[in-house]
Amino acid sequence: MAVTLDFFFDDASDRTIRDLWQRLADIGARPVPGSTHPAPHVRFAAAAEIAPRVRQDLRAELRALSLPSFWLTTLGTFATSAPVLMLGAVVDAELLAVHSTVHDVLAGRVKQPSAYYLPGSWVPHCPLAEGVEREALAAGFAELHPVRAIHARVVGVGVVDGRTGHTEDLVRLG
Repeated sequence: MAVTLDFFFDDASDRTIRDLWQRLADIGARPVPGSTHPAPHVRFAAAAEIAPRVRQDLRAELRALSLPSFWLTTLGTFATSAPVLMLGAVVDAELLAVHSTVHDVLAGRVKQPSAYYLPGSWVPHCPLAEGVEREALAAGFAELHPVRAIHARVVGVGVVDGRTGHTEDLVRLG
């Protein structure tokens, strides 16, 4: 996908996740690359394009919401053609409400939305490593297990350009 809508974390949570990325790099698992993922995050949407007017509407809607915190508690994987090692977020009504609101703004207004992030399909998570070979995936899981729960406060929301890595801030809380 060309652009994503990502929720970013407070400094302490960011450092904790970057430490996990480094542990994975130290054992040869490919952590999430910094060039395409500027910071630890939970992705709410992905599409080929989110037009400027839609970004303005997202900005206004997000500013009116109480942004959720995430409890990242579950070390898991997506066994796809490019396997992902991730920290799964605890799903609660507040998180689903914010996700639903985001998609109400985006509905019918973005080019080629990714079905993975639509309500009913979305698995909220923070990626730790992507495109990991099976052996490295197992080694990464063993390295990080058991994972300590991370209470990640959201301090920003941005649209990330997957080609350049540039992030346009929609909301910045501090």
